Amino acid sequence: MSTLFVSRHPGALDWAAGEGVAVDAVIAHLDPETIQPGDVVIGTLPIHLAAQVCERGGRYLHLSLELPPEQRGRELSAADLRRLGARLEEFRVIPGAMAPPRPD
Repeated sequence: MSTLFVSRHPGALDWAAGEGVAVDAVIAHLDPETIQPGDVVIGTLPIHLAAQVCERGGRYLHLSLELPPEQRGRELSAADLRRLGARLEEFRVIPGAMAPPRPD
């Protein structure tokens, strides 16, 4: 079992280290095919990748925060993340079948 932190952002990595989050590897991009049952993946993955982690028996911990619109698109420091309430939240993502459109 491995714990992977998927991020290209130094502030997120600094935040995790400051919070005592232990990881086995930091990677910039995730290949879901490498996930084994029991692996833990931390990051802000697109939903379809988070679903693949869960389908393969891994756990997905999302780096959640309350990001105001004016903060989007800029690099955040560890201090910014703490101020914005950064936290790890576990999600179990299960793809569903697309429902047919409802008649109006």
